Amino acid sequence: MKQKYTASIWQEDGWFIAQCVEVDVASQGKSETEALDNLRDALELHFTPPVATVAPQLRSLEIEVRAAEFQQL
Repeated sequence: MKQKYTASIWQEDGWFIAQCVEVDVASQGKSETEALDNLRDALELHFTPPVATVAPQLRSLEIEVRAAEFQQL
C-alpha cells in the first residue's frame, strides 16, 4: 500500500535536511534529491515491523512565562 507524506526541506551547513511533517522522521543529503531519497528510506524503515505496540500519547502543557525583571542601576 502506498501512502503520501509531506516533507519540509531546508539547507544547513552544506547539507539538505528533509523532515516528514506527519511523522517524526528526518534525514539529510548533499542535495535535495538525496535528502528526499534518504527520507523515503528512513520512512520505510520506520514503518517496517516490528512497530511500537503502544502508540505514544500526546498531551498539551500550559506554562506561565514571566518576563525577566530588569534592575535599575
